[in-house]
Amino acid sequence: MEGGGRPSAAQAVLLAASSAITALLYSIYRQKARVARGLEGARKVRLDGDLRAVLLEAPGRCVPYAVIEGVVRSVKDTLSSQFVENCKGVVQRLTLQEHKMVWNRTTHLWYNQHHPFDLVPAEDSAGVTVRVMKPLDAAELGLETVYEKFHPSVQSFTDVIGHYISGERPKGIQETEQMLKVGTALTGVGELVLDNATIKLQPPKQGMPYYLSSLDFESLLQKQESSVRFWKILTVVFGFATCAVLFFLLRKQYRHHRERQHLRQMQEEFRELEGAGASPRGQSRV
Repeated sequence: MEGGGRPSAAQAVLLAASSAITALLYSIYRQKARVARGLEGARKVRLDGDLRAVLLEAPGRCVPYAVIEGVVRSVKDTLSSQFVENCKGVVQRLTLQEHKMVWNRTTHLWYNQHHPFDLVPAEDSAGVTVRVMKPLDAAELGLETVYEKFHPSVQSFTDVIGHYISGERPKGIQETEQMLKVGTALTGVGELVLDNATIKLQPPKQGMPYYLSSLDFESLLQKQESSVRFWKILTVVFGFATCAVLFFLLRKQYRHHRERQHLRQMQEEFRELEGAGASPRGQSRV
């Protein structure tokens, strides 16, 4: 606290920073809570022979936010793993991570590719399929890690000297392959629409997340609710910290104000005493 009773620059920065962090965390918490409420309110539909009739009765032949569970089946061709024999899927992601001994930095080089695929009933006896659109746009995509290997870097003496001068020392490259394999059970959450004769699951237009998760719906919902609780706790903790900082500054300012008020009162009493002492001396001279 400065001499004038106002907060110092450091205290003002601390209060502003804690307030900004609290506001940011609260915004994230509200967004997560909105997602969890939307997921909880999503309409659950069964992947069976009645699905087409359900969509025909829906407004615009569309369920804006639906939950449907099925098994992955390729439409035509499948993708083969580059490292694992007889491993076929419809989505493939290859990731290369270069690990360096500088602030744990990593460089990500990756690519995605996918082939068209459907969701079909587990028994595959109903004769109904749901075409999955834009799977790479999903907020959660149920990929399985099928291959993972770390390749340590081999360094010559010249490399070691160069890395010592630059301050960077590569550790190696982590190579990972992930796939959405044929036959995987998926929970899809998105917009379900009947387009001519094709039933499609696609990203929703309401700003809600698009899910193609390997978890069942209840587990997916619990995961989102756990995320909401986590961000709520963080928001409350930083909110209390902000309130504590504000209380400390207000208390300091209040104490400074009381001290100045007490000092002013003492000065007034001293002037009154001086005035009272000067009056009798003037009368005695007369």
